[in-house]
Amino acid sequence: MKITFYGHATFKIVSDEGTRILIDPWLDNPKRPAERDIGPYDLILITHAHGDHLGNVFEIARTAATEVVSIHEIQQYLLARGIPNVTGMNIGGTYRTKGIIITMVPAFHSSSIQEDDNIIYGGDAAGFVIQLENGKTIYHAGDTGLFYDMKLIGELYQPEIAMLPIGDHYVMGPREAAKACELLQPKIVIPMHFGTFPLLTGTPQAFQEYLKHFAPQVEMKVLEPGETLEI
Repeated sequence: MKITFYGHATFKIVSDEGTRILIDPWLDNPKRPAERDIGPYDLILITHAHGDHLGNVFEIARTAATEVVSIHEIQQYLLARGIPNVTGMNIGGTYRTKGIIITMVPAFHSSSIQEDDNIIYGGDAAGFVIQLENGKTIYHAGDTGLFYDMKLIGELYQPEIAMLPIGDHYVMGPREAAKACELLQPKIVIPMHFGTFPLLTGTPQAFQEYLKHFAPQVEMKVLEPGETLEI
């Protein structure tokens, strides 16, 4: 499988069978690579409704060939605005599509959409556990604080790779993310949601220092925007 980081919390996953998955499709984020990869994609997963995660979904999911997966409230919002193929689910549920098994798990964060002066409820924020056709499992935590039930995610789904926010202020900081690794026990962790804005002060260097204490067996892979990790 190949995992490409596009900055902030945006990742492309290409399975060994060629299924193309995009998570939190904000391709125009300030840390984006020069080249924009607008697909086509088989699946787009959206963790919550904030604009830095809904991102460019209206541009990328313009045809029914791309299936968007999100919580129910975001599904209804996107369908009402013309996205042709959106599947809604909810936390705790599992959905099978295109050979991929997707489980929606909790995230501790807010979720809303702002249109002019109106705030639209976006349902609960979530993370995703994604099992590819060959059984390899990835956990994208979405925007979240640390919560102890991450231990259950680790025990139930045994993700090989975890994508965790480390930026602090709006999400976990490096210390909390390292504790999350202790609870999850992945083989590899990829930090995300850091450095995009000045308020996101958490760094991979600080994260690595905390990992030495909480989860020294977990290997950190820092991806630059546009860089691909092949596993």
